[in-house]
Amino acid sequence: MDAIQYYNELLYRMEELFYHELSDCASWKTEYVGIDFIQSKEIKGTTEDEIVSACIGEILGAGLADHVSYSIGGKGILLRLRIGGCRHLPKEIMLRKSGIKPYNCPITNMILDQLIEKLDYTTTYLADLDVDERNGECSVMAAIYATPDSVGVVSDWSKE
Repeated sequence: MDAIQYYNELLYRMEELFYHELSDCASWKTEYVGIDFIQSKEIKGTTEDEIVSACIGEILGAGLADHVSYSIGGKGILLRLRIGGCRHLPKEIMLRKSGIKPYNCPITNMILDQLIEKLDYTTTYLADLDVDERNGECSVMAAIYATPDSVGVVSDWSKE
């Protein structure tokens, strides 16, 4: 067994246990998984594009994914990510095969963390994670709220 497989199996088991945790609160805490890596980097920027691009550069440079693309839409509150060749994909596949819809993406967590840390965003969260095993890609929709006033903004993301 190689190290990547080993760590994916550890993450899978943790997420499986958190998913079945009775209070239904533990799974929300997984937003902190992965952020230590990005916090150890010198991410600089003053705009969403600069922060997201800097994070992607570090993620790709470390070999955590083969490619990452993004767009921001939905009245400025929707961050879409497409992540290919991610080292965490086996974990997502194990979760899905055990009947659990994947709900935690360490790569997304890193980017959302830096929007909060560097741009002082009010809040962010991973809204949807779609795993395409055949193409080896994940599509992520994350909510990003820059200010308290933006928290009430509603957007139909299905039309984005």
